[in-house]
Amino acid sequence: MSADSQDDGGEDELRERVTNFLRRNFPQIQMHGGSAAIQHLDRETGEVHISLGGACSGCGISPMTIQAIKSRMTKEIPEIKEVVADTGMGSGADGDLGGMGHSDDGMSPSFPGESSDGEDDEGPQAPF
Repeated sequence: MSADSQDDGGEDELRERVTNFLRRNFPQIQMHGGSAAIQHLDRETGEVHISLGGACSGCGISPMTIQAIKSRMTKEIPEIKEVVADTGMGSGADGDLGGMGHSDDGMSPSFPGESSDGEDDEGPQAPF
């Protein structure tokens, strides 16, 4: 057996372990109509890209699910160093809060009563 076929077997085995990890630790994804799929796995760097689809795309707790996947997977599967997850909701490739966790344009969501510049933000003003 050549070194190439051993490497491929190692990646297949790692891919299977990641898939089994998702099924075992996050059955609620499938139970609630969602799906999780490995998009890319780089055994050399220890990076795995996961796509959450189906009901996960509109689910309000998908950011928490993604954080739990990231935390647990790197602890349970030592070969995995970084998990990149995406729900397809414009969240970039990290799946954080539907793209609202950080932004390159310096804008972030604000809420009535919350102000970052010392002004009192009462929210949107009524047109009358």
